[in-house]
Amino acid sequence: MQARTLSLQHAASHLDGIVKSAQIDCAHPDPIRGLAGGLGDGPFSLVVILASIAPDFQQWMNDAAKIFGNAQTIGCTTAGEISRDGYAEGTIVAIGFPVSHFSVEPLLIPDLDNFDQQDLISQMIRSRTSLTASASQWPHEFAFLAIDGLSVREDEVAATIANGLGPVPLFGGSAGDNNEFQETLVALNGETHQHAAVLCFVRTVCPVKVFSLDHLMPSEVRMVVTSADPERRIVHEINAEPAAKEYARLLGKEFEDLSSFTFAAHPVVVRLGASHHVRSIQQVLENGDLVFFSAIDEGLVLTLARPEDMAHHLERELQRVTGGRKAEAIFGCDCMLRRVEAQQRQILGDLSSILSRHRVVGFSTYGEQINGLHVNQTMTGVAIFAPDGE
Repeated sequence: MQARTLSLQHAASHLDGIVKSAQIDCAHPDPIRGLAGGLGDGPFSLVVILASIAPDFQQWMNDAAKIFGNAQTIGCTTAGEISRDGYAEGTIVAIGFPVSHFSVEPLLIPDLDNFDQQDLISQMIRSRTSLTASASQWPHEFAFLAIDGLSVREDEVAATIANGLGPVPLFGGSAGDNNEFQETLVALNGETHQHAAVLCFVRTVCPVKVFSLDHLMPSEVRMVVTSADPERRIVHEINAEPAAKEYARLLGKEFEDLSSFTFAAHPVVVRLGASHHVRSIQQVLENGDLVFFSAIDEGLVLTLARPEDMAHHLERELQRVTGGRKAEAIFGCDCMLRRVEAQQRQILGDLSSILSRHRVVGFSTYGEQINGLHVNQTMTGVAIFAPDGE
């Protein structure tokens, strides 16, 4: 209780690196000003605000746009946060990218149902060109996408964006709402939006590595989607049987036993080329249909996946991502189902320790993006390293 009481009064901050981060309790009377104090003087080219859904989110983003001055401010609601102490809940996390090392160009996609694909690609190319001209002395770049996690448009948006990225690697996360599945929001420069996305191009003097990881391996158990509603990501039948009952049967479980932990512990994957990609189940409907977090279609062959040890896998993969170097920070988008599985397996503390040691900050998502793909039950992100000589 003592640590939580302190967090209500002061933002916990991490000022020892180039990339700054801070977190504060949502109940703080003036949380954004508290976060600003935690981040330090800056100045910042970009400030990212991540918070669980709350009636105050719009006000927080308005405050951020005013308090951080000339910085671009972007944010989204979450299914939980990742602070520099690991997994967190009921907090607001801020990440500050200083002007001394980063230059950014954000782009709002305001209506995911009606965006013009070619116009979006043209805007992206103009943003990349402008950023290259203004920060030509900096050789490294990446892009970050925050998108409404209930839009059911992540697959289409990610595929479209891939056509305008050029050589720029992209990662991203779908906004959450504390697993309520009611309303998820993104924000840019004080304005909050639903059914929208924010794409941010970043150019930097810091070496970076964009990555994706998951701890799941395909098993020998396969199934075929025989009836589905792709627009709503709903599967009615698997192997010509009611979807949820057949999925439960393949697991050796009863239909009534299906839960969020079942979906987290027993996801399905699809094979694309030489790689597998997770198609996580969001929920089971009363009529026995299954709702998925990402694209699904009739005729798709699904394979049950089995998990590796999460802690060992996370440590190994973050070591691979960093190549043994100490990252200044890792900005991560981590699927909420990974958190659910860790909680159920009672290893949340172990994972938090690993995340903290590797300086991971970010949020739990309703889905993740990597380059032109929308994926699930993964962590995507960017590792940021100090330039040579610093």
